[in-house]
Amino acid sequence: MSKRSTTLANHFPAACIAEVSWEVCNQVGGIYTVIRSKAPAMVKHANGPYCMVGPYVNKNIQAELEPLDDSQDVFGQAAAILRKKGFDVLYAEWLVTGKPRVVLLNPNAVQDKSLNVVKYLLWKNHGISTPPDNALINQVILFGYLVKLFFDELVKLVDPEHPIIAHFHEWMAGLPILDIKKERMPIKTIFTTHATQLGRHLAINSPLFYAHLPFFKWEEEAKRFGIETEAKIEVSCAQQADVLSTVSEVTARECRHLLHRKPEVVVPNGLNIERFEALHEFQNQHVMNKEEIHRFVMAHFFQSYSFDLDKTLYFFTSGRYEYKNKGFDLTIEALQRLNARLKKEKSDITVVMFFVTRRDFSNIRPEVLQSKAMMQEIFQTTAAIQQQVGKRLFYQSTVQEDNHLPDLNTFVDEYWKLRYRRTLQAWKTKKNPLVVTHRLINEDQDEVLQALQAKKLLNNADDPVKVVYHPDFINVSSPLFGMDYNQFVRGCHLGIFPSYYEPWGYTPLECMASGIPSVTSDLSGFGDYILHHIEEPEKYGLFVIERGKRTFDWSAGQLTDVMYGFLMQSMRERIMQRNNVENNSSIFDWTNLIKHYKEAYVLAMKNQS
Repeated sequence: MSKRSTTLANHFPAACIAEVSWEVCNQVGGIYTVIRSKAPAMVKHANGPYCMVGPYVNKNIQAELEPLDDSQDVFGQAAAILRKKGFDVLYAEWLVTGKPRVVLLNPNAVQDKSLNVVKYLLWKNHGISTPPDNALINQVILFGYLVKLFFDELVKLVDPEHPIIAHFHEWMAGLPILDIKKERMPIKTIFTTHATQLGRHLAINSPLFYAHLPFFKWEEEAKRFGIETEAKIEVSCAQQADVLSTVSEVTARECRHLLHRKPEVVVPNGLNIERFEALHEFQNQHVMNKEEIHRFVMAHFFQSYSFDLDKTLYFFTSGRYEYKNKGFDLTIEALQRLNARLKKEKSDITVVMFFVTRRDFSNIRPEVLQSKAMMQEIFQTTAAIQQQVGKRLFYQSTVQEDNHLPDLNTFVDEYWKLRYRRTLQAWKTKKNPLVVTHRLINEDQDEVLQALQAKKLLNNADDPVKVVYHPDFINVSSPLFGMDYNQFVRGCHLGIFPSYYEPWGYTPLECMASGIPSVTSDLSGFGDYILHHIEEPEKYGLFVIERGKRTFDWSAGQLTDVMYGFLMQSMRERIMQRNNVENNSSIFDWTNLIKHYKEAYVLAMKNQS
């Protein structure tokens, strides 16, 4: 960029901005986090009217919305016009930080005959054919139709001297770009792809995805994977938009080859980093949440055997179940090597590795729930004994003539002694602790379970590395943990996310915001950003595994060394590292990263199409 454009990028242009996404008020994936967390910065910096536009498909969202008077601004007036025409439209304030205004359009309320007409026009005007019975694509097409109608009304209401910028996220929101350009509407368009549809499929199925990237023919590959409509929409939106942007340099390379256009702007993802906690407070958060994880670990493992919790570290990985893309395969290989290394050294350190992802399951395994319940029974029994002994010991200490500690067993009633013995006897087992906490659907085909069995990571008593595969997201209603995901993250010691395909990667960033060290890779947008913007990131608890130009075996060795090195740190060194992580988290605050969106809007206004 020139010096002049850099200066301009520091200020939002005076414009009416509408940001369109399938994940506005509709949590599906990571884009929801982008949209929601960015809202305060957008509301603060917008130099003119600003709103978000999304699908009205989640009726449960009403609790998070405060309906607004339609006459308050041009967005509300346009929404009111569509409502008078018979469409299901809601204009409201989204009750999240920043309180952005949202227009929600219900694609499910549009008549079927309209769908057929819209599909025909999509094929006739833009050469995009659609399958007859794909429910999601039908929703996307009708949502695009409603968004275009919304912009038709908005253009009539906005002063021609006050430009409109329409910012579309991903193929599910981008269809209106095509008609806006065809009809030469006075709207500047930006299309942001967070991950190409074709790239995600190719990365899973092509062993040398990045090496072969320049040679893929998108039409042939899209047909092979059955995503012709999605890919055609994505390519068309990328080609037609005034500005193409993406979230990382990693994905920018993908765009050049699969969308045949180099993004003009990279817009990294951020979070609202609330750095108001004193250092001792977030350290206390780690200790308190670690105690809750201790309780789960004791229930899960100690019925079979025990280990020293003071010398136990908790590692975890989480996210969408994509065995190769998320680096689960590399993580399991490195865990096997770490296990062998610690066993050979006769180390007294224990590692419990949590795999937290979402898989289809029938139920939590009864033996896991039973062990948890028995653990609670033991706790209640010991608490009762403690209360009884304490009361009687206090009385005895006041009446006895010597100052020796009496035999505490005499203070326990036979009932509690018997109950204590029976409870422990019923709880203990010689079986290994289960690797997976739930009964999975198609368990025999689960790649994580297959890999754990192949690498013999089966929770044997002499294995320093233990594994807990939890195929459901963690929240406060979970009967196994009873804590939310953020609390779980704070209680762990290290997050491990060595992804092979990760356009950005929010999980290590969430660790950073919680003051927890993490591992990422140079093939993730987050890892790539770290390498280019932070010197010696290891000092700040940010470890980047090289995967782009390295073999799987080499990367597995590097990950093993990183985990081993982390284990060899003293408690004081780990505390200092958590401080460093938290201190540098502000780099990724939206207050600092919103400048990239400003750059995109300035560039859109300069583009004359």
